[in-house]
Amino acid sequence: MNKKNKTKLLYQLEQLPVFQNRMYDTQAEARACPKGDMQLVEDQETGLVYNAAFRPELMTYDAHYQNEQAVSPFFKEHLESVSRIVDECIGRKSLVEVGCGKGFFLEMLSDKGFDITGFDPTYEGSNPKILKRYFEPGSGIQANGLILRHVLEHIQDPYGFLLQLREANGGSGRIYIEVPCLDWICEHRAWFDIFYEHVNYFRISDFHRMFDSVIESGHLFGGQYQFVVADLATLREPKFDPADSVVFPQDFARGLTETKQAAIWGGASKGVIFSLLKERIGQPINTVIDINPAKQGKYLPSTGLLVQSPSKALAALPEGSIIYVMNSNYLSEIKEMSNNAYQYIEVDHE
Repeated sequence: MNKKNKTKLLYQLEQLPVFQNRMYDTQAEARACPKGDMQLVEDQETGLVYNAAFRPELMTYDAHYQNEQAVSPFFKEHLESVSRIVDECIGRKSLVEVGCGKGFFLEMLSDKGFDITGFDPTYEGSNPKILKRYFEPGSGIQANGLILRHVLEHIQDPYGFLLQLREANGGSGRIYIEVPCLDWICEHRAWFDIFYEHVNYFRISDFHRMFDSVIESGHLFGGQYQFVVADLATLREPKFDPADSVVFPQDFARGLTETKQAAIWGGASKGVIFSLLKERIGQPINTVIDINPAKQGKYLPSTGLLVQSPSKALAALPEGSIIYVMNSNYLSEIKEMSNNAYQYIEVDHE
């Protein structure tokens, strides 16, 4: 226990790439990428879990950041599920998506007849419904509902950020929040799901301590994600509940040494950490496959591994070789694309 800051250390790693989804044009650039340390702690005052070694000044998002998952049919179905939850719990009128990224989900909702505006200072497209700035007081928009998908885990002060959103929205409205699930990470010993870029790691109970009124909550995407729909007006500062303390497995990284040299399918966050920690124990990955064209021909941060398209990588991979599947949600798609000709190991199945 850290007496000074009242935190309990759960897990630590040194020198992780600060961006898992920042792609590089050369191997040398990739290996020299900015790095930071991970000290995962549980705050004994708020009960929230975060990286105490996080340095926000290292985080500068730009056009080289590639995290588009919507090329996958499975992920598109996930977004369909999210759209149904938003429709049922908030409605279709007067919505704002905060941190809408490249705008795929916003445009999907818009095509379904939702009245929605997006805010994201890094947006590069031309949709007039997406404003290239932050949603903050003075924006001139007050919505019935806010959508916050995979943003809050990147924010150093999540409660303070939610306070700002409440103020920006006139103190009212509902909010849909979707983030990765810490309980799933712990249960599956998903050591490849701890990223520098994610400063926060949430459980559904955290949001029940953060809002007096949670309208709906649950798990999505095979349990890897969780969501809540809450009343913004009932936001409150979370307080630590000793009875709900995080149980972090002592053998969290036990699966790291059980794998063998092989190819991986998935050049996003999981693949970056998986290949990096494998390299550190002397079991380097030799092939990285990804279906995202924006990643192909680029290099992964830290390891400098080249990302290849399925057609190019599989042409050089002997049948029967081991392929580690970074996300079991995509296993059926991967088997179909590779003619079921390999040994597939789902790394997130304990």
